Amino acid sequence: MTNNIIKKIIGDCTLYNANCEEVMPLISSVDAVVTDPPYGINENHKNVARRVNKAKVKDYGEFNWDKVRPTDELISTIRSKAKYQAIFGGNYFDLPPTSCWLIWNKLNGSCDFADCEMAWTNWNKAIRKFDWLWNGMIRKNNEERFHPTQKPLELMKWVISLCPQSNVVFDPFMGSGTTGVACAKLGKKFIGVELDPNYFQIACQRIEKAYQEPDLFVSPPTEIKQEVMEL
Repeated sequence: MTNNIIKKIIGDCTLYNANCEEVMPLISSVDAVVTDPPYGINENHKNVARRVNKAKVKDYGEFNWDKVRPTDELISTIRSKAKYQAIFGGNYFDLPPTSCWLIWNKLNGSCDFADCEMAWTNWNKAIRKFDWLWNGMIRKNNEERFHPTQKPLELMKWVISLCPQSNVVFDPFMGSGTTGVACAKLGKKFIGVELDPNYFQIACQRIEKAYQEPDLFVSPPTEIKQEVMEL
């Protein structure tokens, strides 16, 4: 557990640098949980490096946050925060049956990466599929990658747009902030939590940049606030 929580407000996005278990008691009900938790499959820097040309691989540094997946109790608590939920890697968790899996087809050809990733939802819809190239250094739109398990921005915008209600979105495993960027671009409110201080800063920077980019629906934040909350 940390001794304090850093809270930063950027426009309609509220970001916390903390353990999500510490922050969740501070969060009231939201419309939707959209998140990509660690799957507990021991993904690490060595696995990432060996899949692509080592001369081109991005150095994400050593990391071990994927050794253990979140407990069923934690996933249940996260789900209780919202009426609607979308959880990537849902096939790794003990979740109820659903009619609506979201399938991301990576179009990555023959390689060691999975052909697709699956998000479990509790939505009363049919299965949906999203095709978006994401193969190591080869990515549609040449999107910059900050995190080894980062999802494409257009994928997260697609997920949020399919959600039955998504005016306020919560991501307790924010990573580099792609879900927050998607919310900023779609004019949604966002609450994100990230334990790693480096990725927290990256998420803040990406969301600030998203607000500054010209957009028909989104205005830049009039001010940015940061505070430290002692536990």
